[in-house]
Amino acid sequence: MKALRRVPLLALLALTSCGIPATGVVQAGGPASGTLPQTPVYFVEKNGALAAVPRTTELPGDPEAALRLLMAGPLEGEGRLGGLLTDVPGLPTSAALPTATAEAPGEPSSDAPTVTVEGSTMTIELPPGMDTLSDTGVRQMICTAAAAYRLTRPSVDAVTAEVADGAGRRVRGSDEGCPDR
Repeated sequence: MKALRRVPLLALLALTSCGIPATGVVQAGGPASGTLPQTPVYFVEKNGALAAVPRTTELPGDPEAALRLLMAGPLEGEGRLGGLLTDVPGLPTSAALPTATAEAPGEPSSDAPTVTVEGSTMTIELPPGMDTLSDTGVRQMICTAAAAYRLTRPSVDAVTAEVADGAGRRVRGSDEGCPDR
């Protein structure tokens, strides 16, 4: 009978001495997450309608970051059958779309659009060289900036925006007609 009692004890000893040494906490980067933050960016379908496309961003809720994504243009194969276009020109430089410059880490590039927000009204200032946006380009900018703003302020009513292009033309609108709003 004593032999039968020893079997579970021997099995337990065999399992606990498998030869793998105990280790402490191993640092291996940041915490795991299920999804990366995204912001809607509005491009134009071939029929002229605006379409929101989710883009990964390091700055969800930041209208300026969303506008830089818009100005980078649609990705190959994005949208239905890869047919998205844009009426918003890229930045007036040949450089990549940085979120910071070498001279001022953490500061936006001077070639990027700037957004000023007061309440539910925003002003979007485009850099010099980005002159005369089409009406569709203005709608893309308003919808993209307002959608990013709403990510962290979902209870805001209609967002009114004024887009000032590099030539000084100002166009005012709201996000009320934006798809998926």
